[in-house]
Amino acid sequence: MLGTLPIALGAGASAAARRPLGLAVVGGFLVSQLLALYITSVLYLYMESAQKDLAEHPPLAGALLAPRALRGAVGDAGHA
Repeated sequence: MLGTLPIALGAGASAAARRPLGLAVVGGFLVSQLLALYITSVLYLYMESAQKDLAEHPPLAGALLAPRALRGAVGDAGHA
């Protein structure tokens, strides 16, 4: 990334033609570093904590699939 800074900040003959390319390269490097270093790390930590939460408290599959009236009718005939 530092190697492209002279192109982005350059002055002199034909610097006006090279400056947009240098700025685009430096901007692309900065965005890719932001995504790779910060966003990926945050997503990894979020997924890891979600995995731990699911391991400690698994969801109730039957409660999510069947409505309450149906759960009471199936298996618990006398307990509504």
